[in-house]
Amino acid sequence: MVDKVIRINNLRKYFKVLKRREGFWGTVKDLFSSDYFYVKAVDGISMEISEGEIVGFLGPNGAGKSTTIKIMTGVLEPDSGEIYINGVIPYKDRIRNAKNIGVVFGQRTQLWWSLPLIESFKILKEIYEIDEKTFKENLELFEEIIGIETLYKKPIRQMSLGQRVLCDILASFLHNPKVVFLDEPTIGLDILIKDKVRKLIKELNKMKKTTILLATHDMNDVEALCPRIIVIDKGKIIYDRLLEDLKERFKAYRKAKIRVGDDVDELKLVNLRSLLLGNFNDVISDCEIKTSFLNISFKKQEINLLEILKFINNFVPVEDIHTEDIQTEEVIKLIYEESRK
Repeated sequence: MVDKVIRINNLRKYFKVLKRREGFWGTVKDLFSSDYFYVKAVDGISMEISEGEIVGFLGPNGAGKSTTIKIMTGVLEPDSGEIYINGVIPYKDRIRNAKNIGVVFGQRTQLWWSLPLIESFKILKEIYEIDEKTFKENLELFEEIIGIETLYKKPIRQMSLGQRVLCDILASFLHNPKVVFLDEPTIGLDILIKDKVRKLIKELNKMKKTTILLATHDMNDVEALCPRIIVIDKGKIIYDRLLEDLKERFKAYRKAKIRVGDDVDELKLVNLRSLLLGNFNDVISDCEIKTSFLNISFKKQEINLLEILKFINNFVPVEDIHTEDIQTEEVIKLIYEESRK
């Protein structure tokens, strides 16, 4: 039986927030105010992740992803619920937990800004008490996968953003952690560097069987790396299954990009959108307005596109149309909308 490296049961974390007033005197009154409200950042989350899995952790801004990761890393203590990371309760044994995990938060480096890369690696070797044999083996592995030896003598401050991200990911794997948390690791990177980052993550996971939780808004990262996804919204898990199951569930949908006349004003399109969603509520899941375009997601097995086009043509002229299969990003959006309904 494969070990459950991450085990979370009914985890909750609330934040106490002051109701602030406007203006100078409002700020003064706030100093003596006891008018608070509570925000449910994490609201009863439960999940289990096995050894060697790469799991996409998805959700809109403010959904609770970063708070959950901070609880997993021991930075925050939950208000209630159970959490074990490789058998350790993170907030009760932060030092032991830190030795078992690696973390990369976006563009925040854990390396020493003015030191050459190899010196940062040597400092991490001492911090994590890595033996000489393991240290050398890991450096040889990094050299084999991505040719990192060319950057050993280069100070971190002289590296490009892409080089720093690659080095930070390698640093998070240096001490052979059981779990690595990656929070938006490819944000701001160009396509070529993103491909290198994905290759690096995939190879390290394969060779070391490291469990990886990837929090990202980039659906290309998810499709390239994550067989399983967990979708969170408003502090609750709304989807936890294989990515292929998600695609299968929504394969009946298709997307139509409909171009209307350039002289059609936006207010008319807004009214048309309301009419479409009202008349085809059961078969149209989304209708987005962009200049001179209507982007419609619809169930292709339950309605003929021609019927939708005839309806639109009663109000505005249709000049062009393009159809395509719905993309993963739109599928995730549908999951959010279904949950909120």
